[in-house]
Amino acid sequence: MISGSRTLAVFMKELVQMRRDRLTFAIMILIPIIQLTLFGFAINTDPRHLATAVELKDEGPLTRSLLAALKQSSYFDIEHIVSTDEEGEALLRTGKVSFFIVVPQNFERDFVRGDRPQILFSADASDPVAAAGGLGAANEIARTAFAADLPRLRPKLAGAPPPYDIVVHKEYNPAGVTAFNIVPGLLGVILTMTLTMITAIALVRELERGTIEALLSTPVRSVEVMIGKTTPYIFVGAVQAAIIMITGRFLFGIPFAGAPVALIAGITVFVFTNLMLGYLISTVAKTQMQAMQMTFFVFLPSILLSGFMFPFHAMPGWAQAIGECLPVTHFLRIVREVMLKGAGLSDIAGDLWPMGVIFFVIASAALRRFRRTLD
Repeated sequence: MISGSRTLAVFMKELVQMRRDRLTFAIMILIPIIQLTLFGFAINTDPRHLATAVELKDEGPLTRSLLAALKQSSYFDIEHIVSTDEEGEALLRTGKVSFFIVVPQNFERDFVRGDRPQILFSADASDPVAAAGGLGAANEIARTAFAADLPRLRPKLAGAPPPYDIVVHKEYNPAGVTAFNIVPGLLGVILTMTLTMITAIALVRELERGTIEALLSTPVRSVEVMIGKTTPYIFVGAVQAAIIMITGRFLFGIPFAGAPVALIAGITVFVFTNLMLGYLISTVAKTQMQAMQMTFFVFLPSILLSGFMFPFHAMPGWAQAIGECLPVTHFLRIVREVMLKGAGLSDIAGDLWPMGVIFFVIASAALRRFRRTLD
């Protein structure tokens, strides 16, 4: 027969245990709050106000009308006026802009003559979702821009097709294949999840088993312990990266257009950063369960705020600021730039050095925390 007093005693024991395990309880409360915040405020699948570069080879009134219409549009934020095609393509390749718009020479003259001049809308289609909205609105924006001038300049063509062409160029992923965006991103997500979690339980396992005392009895230093415990997992990360790259190339047909040395440099810094992050977690957690919970606590924003699942530039400014502090955000850009855009070391430098700074900060914090643990 069930005893109410015994059941109550067990219930009270669990409440006491929950009160003692404050870290687990805090994570249980914070995770749903973070999920609600991110999905409710930060996630947006309809990106607007994306960075745009414009090259104006004609300075006539029609060009100014188009430029005004682009500025009024919610899809394009004109941040660069370039003078050459090479400059615009470089901005597009490095991810500094999402669109590159070119108005050709003699546009107004050809417009009036009916020679159908072409306005080029180039988009970084490595993320098909981010590019879709702006490209879909291109024709309507041009129609609105020239609506007041068309009856005056071409009155006999009222109701006819517009005397210009909108040429859409989806760069780096012309077919809009989703796998071209997702599979390279999986490299960063898988490395983040596995390396951080594996390393996070390394020191905690020593504490739970009581073998840390034997390690502390030796003359080994804290930095030597850190290096010795994390180095074996570098090879694990290398094997994982090789498997993902080979599978993506031959199973999904993902192109590899860039310099291998650039990708190797990015993977190396990223692997070291995740190992240090896992080691930092291991100096805070007291049990392996806590280490796994804290890893998930870090993994959640890494997926949602890095640009892996949702367009990065569609998020509000505060969410982008958090995303810039995540190493996976910079690594995803590096992988996609190298594989899809043919980037080299100089092209990825803008994301490589921030990832190096993040590594240095995390490694310093992990080393300081470990010294306190030893004391």
